Amino acid sequence: MSTKGLFPAVSGAIAQDLKLQTIANNIANANTTGFKRDGQTFREYLTAAEKDPDVLQVPRVPASIESFYDIQGGDRGYVESNGTFTNFSQGQLRPTGSTLDVAIEGKGLFEVMTPQGVRLSRNGQLKIDSTGTLVTKEGFPVLKEGTQDPAQRRIQVDGRNLTISNSGDIYDNGNQLGRLSVVEVANPDSLQKVGSSMYALKPNFAETLIPSVDSQVKQGFVELSNVNIVEEMTDMISASRSFETAQRAMKAFDQMDDKLVNQVPKT
Repeated sequence: MSTKGLFPAVSGAIAQDLKLQTIANNIANANTTGFKRDGQTFREYLTAAEKDPDVLQVPRVPASIESFYDIQGGDRGYVESNGTFTNFSQGQLRPTGSTLDVAIEGKGLFEVMTPQGVRLSRNGQLKIDSTGTLVTKEGFPVLKEGTQDPAQRRIQVDGRNLTISNSGDIYDNGNQLGRLSVVEVANPDSLQKVGSSMYALKPNFAETLIPSVDSQVKQGFVELSNVNIVEEMTDMISASRSFETAQRAMKAFDQMDDKLVNQVPKT
């Protein structure tokens, strides 16, 4: 079987399919508040990397029939996924006029308390639950700055006259309740998505959260997704064509194998 050429074609098709799935998810979340687009990176993987140099019998002479069988897959290559990355570029701020809508201008993220622990988010569509706690639209409490246990950093508000300054200071009927906890990380690659609008620290990264001194909180605004539909559609067309090319290559190798097995022996 012509596996030497088939492997790159199959792996290329798988890579483009993965890219198409990522693009489709970006497009589906184009209107999700605070959503950050994802991308895929790929690399060429050589089977020679799996073998010790002393066992590779790569020919040192010009290609010939005698040297063909000495290669033993040492030069076989295929496409391998190198991971998913998130583009954290700033999304456009849209005014809503609601006192419970806040957006971050800068690299910061809100701290949110969930049943799984503290999570981070750029989605500032807030509400007040039945206990008077300031929460996300999913019902998770938004935290204020402090060194105590996160469960003690919840924000209790009346809500009749809520004001949030650019620095994140919260005032309710003129009384200061604290400051929204807006943090950031030195390495954005240490964040992994949890759902469409929250992030958690990757377990294999030694990263700490630090206060975001350069970020500003904008009350009455929400941050739109940073997905560019035109770019996504262009990438989708390109990935679809690459996928079709890989499919044609696989079909060609299948036809070659058919001739090798069923026609050549009869000649």
